Amino acid sequence: MENLVQIAMQNVNLAAILPSLVLCCFGMVLLLVSVFSKRGRTTHIAWMSIIALAVTALVTISGWNHPQQGFAGSVVLDNFANFFTIIFIIAAALTILISDAYLQREGYPVGEYYPLILFSTAGAMWMASGTDLMTIFLGLEVLSVALYVLAGFFRNDVRSNEAGLKYFFLGAFSTGFLLYGAALLYGVTGSTKIAVIAQQLSQLPNAATNPMMLAGAFLLLVGFLFKVAIAPFHMWTPDVYQGAPTPVTAFMSAAPKAAGFAALLRITMISLETIQLDISALFWILAVLTMIAGNFIALSQTNIKRMLAYSSIAHAGYALVGVVAWNQVGMSAILFYMLVYTFMNIGAFAVLVLAGKKGEENLTLEGFSGFGYKRPFLGVAMCIFLFALMGIPPTAGFTGKFFVFAGAVKAGYIWLAVIGVLNSAVSLYYYLRVIVYMYFRDPKEDFAWVKLEIPAVVSIVLAIAGVLILGILPGPVMELAKMAGF
Repeated sequence: MENLVQIAMQNVNLAAILPSLVLCCFGMVLLLVSVFSKRGRTTHIAWMSIIALAVTALVTISGWNHPQQGFAGSVVLDNFANFFTIIFIIAAALTILISDAYLQREGYPVGEYYPLILFSTAGAMWMASGTDLMTIFLGLEVLSVALYVLAGFFRNDVRSNEAGLKYFFLGAFSTGFLLYGAALLYGVTGSTKIAVIAQQLSQLPNAATNPMMLAGAFLLLVGFLFKVAIAPFHMWTPDVYQGAPTPVTAFMSAAPKAAGFAALLRITMISLETIQLDISALFWILAVLTMIAGNFIALSQTNIKRMLAYSSIAHAGYALVGVVAWNQVGMSAILFYMLVYTFMNIGAFAVLVLAGKKGEENLTLEGFSGFGYKRPFLGVAMCIFLFALMGIPPTAGFTGKFFVFAGAVKAGYIWLAVIGVLNSAVSLYYYLRVIVYMYFRDPKEDFAWVKLEIPAVVSIVLAIAGVLILGILPGPVMELAKMAGF
């Protein structure tokens, strides 16, 4: 018995989950703080959450180039997981900075909001560091359950209720696919560990034609494609993004998407390498379908939150191009692109948070008429973020797309890169249309309600800095992304 205990303790290795462990401890403390805080006073909890994220970031950075493995090989804290962890922390920090004044304005200053963000971030970390399908599933559920609550956070708002309910039902539906796929792969290989699955499939005769293995791989991938909003599994995205509180939408558009791609990369490039050609062909079709669906449906949108929702679908298609490439360039490009996308998308939503009235009925193209003249700082910031989303140099959106398409070209998928560039050209219309309304339409309101809250301004400035620095000097971060590959 003593030997079994010693073996169990050796297998634990809490260092492998140290960043998420720190964040969860802070989250539980903040839950207690919120209970004993005066109702409506949440600013101190928001700043304590920022401190929690800063401490977690320091722990994560200290683990760079010092991989840790724990829990009998179910979790690994390698450079890949650390890079994505930094993305999650940035997304959470930017979201929290734009949240406090927004919650006060909308009448929902509830302290539990911030621990939910932290727990969701911890779930994303487990998805990125999981080397076992069950660990990844655990991270996915922790991430998703917190987001279900956050999406429906405004209890008296019908749209928020609808968003939370749709996200819950469709999220549970996609989780069923993922679990069924994992069960079939376990039936074929006898393990849920990613490395063992890869080893067993490499030794399996005619693995590429084994019906149970193919069904398991397909169902598993479908579960993740739901989470990252790849067409035709994207239908939940517009309604959920539009109905959820805007800071929650900003977080949902960045952190869960990055976590989904982290798990997808680790599973496909390690476990399913034996059917690489089949997966690449499938993802080629899905990437094209996703880019076209996201961009062309966005053309007809008049609500800016809904337009950015379809835009996020298109950007998932761009990122999927890197998976199709299945090479070092494509993989590092996805890591870089997820970081870039976090800055430019959350930045755009941060502007919407400040520009919106209570109830956010004015977040339409008509509602933005003359906004750039009335609020110059926010107008310029929105232009920078929109230019980045378009992929216009010298913003980081251009360098991100360049690296992704370069990976596809290097792998021989020239037509896929061409289709991606053409879709980027299509997106110019609906992004530029927002700028046209901001600067070339007479203002219908004076935007007197817009207040430049310091935390939100800090978030916007940090996002602008990220977009411009990564666009002008992408080299150092791209080198880190290459080091994070496996």
